[in-house]
This record gives sequence, structure tokens and C-alpha cells, in this order.
Amino acid sequence: MNFTNKTFKDFENIPEMDINERSEIFTEYLSYVKYDDQQTYRVIATSGCNSKIKLKSQFGDEFISYVSNDYLGFTQHPQVKKAAIEGILKYGTGAGASPLIGGFFDYHNLLEEKIASFFGYSSDSSVIFTTGYTANSASLQALLQKEDVAILDSGVHTSVHEGCILTNKKTFPHNNIEALERILQQYQNKFRTKMVVVDGIYSQDGDTAPLKEILTLCRKYGAYLMVDDAHGIGVTGNTGRGVLERDNIIKEVDFITGTFSKSFGNIGGFVICSPKNAKFLKFQSKQQIFSATAGASTLGIVKAIELIDQEPQWLKNLQENIRYFNNGLKKIGIELGERESAIFPIKIGDDIKTLYISKELMKKGIYTNPILYPAVSRGDSRIRMSLSAVHTKQEMDYTLSTLSELI
Repeated sequence: MNFTNKTFKDFENIPEMDINERSEIFTEYLSYVKYDDQQTYRVIATSGCNSKIKLKSQFGDEFISYVSNDYLGFTQHPQVKKAAIEGILKYGTGAGASPLIGGFFDYHNLLEEKIASFFGYSSDSSVIFTTGYTANSASLQALLQKEDVAILDSGVHTSVHEGCILTNKKTFPHNNIEALERILQQYQNKFRTKMVVVDGIYSQDGDTAPLKEILTLCRKYGAYLMVDDAHGIGVTGNTGRGVLERDNIIKEVDFITGTFSKSFGNIGGFVICSPKNAKFLKFQSKQQIFSATAGASTLGIVKAIELIDQEPQWLKNLQENIRYFNNGLKKIGIELGERESAIFPIKIGDDIKTLYISKELMKKGIYTNPILYPAVSRGDSRIRMSLSAVHTKQEMDYTLSTLSELI
């Protein structure tokens, strides 16, 4: 096979090859692109999430890290770790069963109550999942069937697309309100249920959705609205409730989804919705029926939820870092517009150059993510950087200085 201009996506399915043949040709492709030499994917970390991280790398031992979504630094917060440890000591390391048949503990119930209350909802308005991915995929598979339609922004997460495999699906160009309205008009009388699904903050560009306008259209045309604000919660809004808080529509959308793996410093996901829809998901979502629940380290999430209000300095630090880093990028000629997200896409365009810059940053002690097609469109490759509340000005200044030499 000629590997010129090939990408990971070209190996998803090769019709004439079985699994072993596809795996073999993909291994050859990795050798062709010198995957092992790049040392930017699947690098082994030997320390926890923080502004600095230790890696097993040919380029050094310790790096300034911009690859984590631990936005508030709560994976290392002493109280969060203490709560998780105490939970394990009391309950052990696993739940042992799915929530329907013996795996639902009082700490799961507490977490459901805490995350619902965090958004101002009643305690019976939330469903928790073992990952943020399944909070989207499993809930959408339960909610939407062949009589329904999902209308998706083109920038939504892969988990949303997977959640729509049992239903009809239509995608509109990113943040294009006019295109969304045309689809809603076209489908107004065609489907039993119409569900518009968007992000609050999008994971690749770090831009925000025009949620008020989208909500207005959904109400006009009788569609439900689901907002995945995984990258907005704990990052924006006056009290860290995300883009929905910023737009003052937390109680107006039909479904809020998110993750515990970012600002809450753990693993898992959630859906916030009406009590009747929450009950439906608890008994109809396949992940709720057939997958074991998370262990008692879940109590660390409960503490993280509390700390967002008890220690608002972490949100303040993060928002100050976002402004500082964005202003620094402007000074070196990288204009990303006004930012309220902690995601900074340094767009390069060319795949080879993007991988080269990522490798050079590693050599300088800076760990970042090169993002290539199919994660982004062809010709839109970039270095994706995520800030946290615990990055220091010295770390950011060094990074900006190094970027100015490479870009």
C-alpha cells in the first residue's frame, strides 16, 4: 500500500482485509510515519496530572504539561485525594455490580444528589455514568430510536455520534444558526422526536456555542436540546457552572451532560434532566443495566463539587491564566480571539510541520498534543494546549517564548 497522504482514518475499515491483515498494514503505516520516533502519542507518564509531569521519554524526564483537562488541578487537591482514599478504605476498590442489581451504593446516591444540586435541580434529576463518553453515547441510544432524529453540530464529540447509531442523524455546519433552522423547518413534521445536540465549549477549537439562539430555535420548532458542557463546567460562568450559567439558561435546556474527568478530577459522567427522563435512563440505558458502577473513589468527586464553591480561588486562578496566556499569544502573533475556554488551538495546517513542532516542543521540555485529521479537518492540524489553574506565570512565559521561536 502507498502510505503517502494516508491518515489513521484510512485504516478504520479496509474491505478486502480481515482484522489481522488490517492490523499488520496499520503497523507498517506507523513505521512509515515514524510513530515511535515522534514520541507524542501514548507517552508513559510516571507522575500525576499537574502543571509539570514526569514522562518516560527520550527527550527528558520532566515537562511542562498542556495535555491534561484537569482544569482546576483537583486531581492533586489534598481534600479530594483524602475523600477518595477514605471511600476506598470504607467500601473497597469496586462496586461489584451494575446499579440495577446491587451496585448502587450510598456514595452513588450522594453523588447524584450533589451534581443535581450543583446545577440547581432536584435530587432525582440526575443519572451518573462510569465515563463521560457513555453519559453521551448510552443516554442518546436509550432516548432516540428509528422514529426520531438527532440534529448535531459538526463539532460535537465522537461519543455523541456513537449515541446516534440507532436513530436518524443530520449534521449542521459548526455554530451555523441559519443551517440549523433550515433543518428544523425541514423536519418539523417528519419525526416523533427531534433532539438538537451541541457542546457548550468545543474540545478542539475551544469556542462556545450560541446557546440562547439555539434554545430559541428548539422551542420554536418543538425540538429538545442537549448540551454537553464537559469543557465549560468548572471553567466559565461566575461560579463555574459553565456556558449555561453564562447564558442564564441552566434550567431551560432539556438535557445537560458532562464529565467528572476534567474539572472534577476523577472519572465518570452525568446527565441532568427532568426526574421522569432521569428515571427512564436509569432503567433503559444499557450502560446502567449491564455495566458495573464506579468504586468508592467516587467520593473524591463529591468533595470536588463542594470545593468549586468553597474555594473559588481555583476558578479565579484558571480564568486569570486563560487571559494571561491568550494575551501572551497575541504578543507573539497568534490571534485566537477572546477566550473563556482553557483550550488553545495553535493552528499549523500541515501535518508534518505540526508533528515537527510538537517534537521540538518536547525537546524543550513542553508536552503538548498534536491534533491531525480525522480529529480535525484536513489542512487544519494544530497543537492543542490545555491550561489549568495551577500553571505558573513562569511556566507560561517559557512556553510562549519557545512557541515564538518555532511558529
